[in-house]
Amino acid sequence: MSFTSRPSSAPPAAAGAPPVTVAAPLARDVIDWSVYTGQFAAVDFVEIKARVSGYLTEIHFTDGQMVTKGDLLFVIDPRPYENAVAAARAKLDQTQGTREFTKRQLSRAGDLHRKDFVAESTLDQRTEESRGAGANVEAARAALRDAELNLQFTRITAPVSGRISARQVSIGNLVSGGPNIPSPTLLTTIVSQDPIYFTFDMPEADYLAQSGRARAGQAGAQALLGNTAVIRLMNETGWPHEGRLDFVDNQIDRNTGTIRARVVLANPDRSLTSGAFGKVRLAASGSYQALMVPDTAIVTDQSRKLLMTVKDGAVIPKPVKLGPLQDGLRVVQDGLAADDQVVINGLMRARPGAKVTPQPGTIKTESGQ
Repeated sequence: MSFTSRPSSAPPAAAGAPPVTVAAPLARDVIDWSVYTGQFAAVDFVEIKARVSGYLTEIHFTDGQMVTKGDLLFVIDPRPYENAVAAARAKLDQTQGTREFTKRQLSRAGDLHRKDFVAESTLDQRTEESRGAGANVEAARAALRDAELNLQFTRITAPVSGRISARQVSIGNLVSGGPNIPSPTLLTTIVSQDPIYFTFDMPEADYLAQSGRARAGQAGAQALLGNTAVIRLMNETGWPHEGRLDFVDNQIDRNTGTIRARVVLANPDRSLTSGAFGKVRLAASGSYQALMVPDTAIVTDQSRKLLMTVKDGAVIPKPVKLGPLQDGLRVVQDGLAADDQVVINGLMRARPGAKVTPQPGTIKTESGQ
């Protein structure tokens, strides 16, 4: 916001009238915005825990480094599980041999039964033995798959890409894991970096207003999901980060009267960190033309807001209804005309009804427009 003055070409006021700088309000197309405080959160957060028990023998990362999905992170001593795989494979071979033997026995019994050399009960017995041998093979095959899976679990890889935390266990420690372990050993955590979420709580009134505008098809209104949102960190100016609203919760919190919403945005340079706080801005109206004045030109009279204007060399106060601050200037929603001459400098000398010497000036936004 800035203003300048230049020599007045207006007729001089009464002798001794103090000079003030006046300017017509700035007319601009604006959009009303709603600003909310929220927090960044990782799209993926994974706790890396042991899935089998054993001694930790290898660590393949540096604390805090970026890892890619599939990277090897830890190795648990695989030798006991290699032995288990060998034993399960031998058991499978044994049961397969038994199944082949029972098949041959069943075939012989069938031939002899057709010649009435074997009783019906013997044939039934050979049939059940063959069926049982087949079931034993399937059980042995499942046991082998389980042993091979446990062997794979001794090599722990990154399930997602992201930044890894510090290791929680050192090499040589015994870690616990498996289906019968209620609390497997936590080894580390990984959080994804790009993209990233920004979650915030929207008041019920704002949510209903946004939804109502979308249903009514108001100019510039959209359904909430897919709306563009701009974000900044607490130490930033302007709105350098842009994302889109991709989630609105399915109910309003009855305790707080707010509804949870979420923005997803790209984070290629990883400047946004999960857990950091920031602010998000959403459009609360369509584009409309408004009159704007500097905040320093506004006078407070008890509960009213006034602007001092000059007409025929006399100060005339005007009660106004104010809107949001945009680009360094305050939107005036009601009470001001486009051709009013607003006092923008010298307010201490502008008393209601007093004579002043107006000097023309200009009102500019922070961007100089």
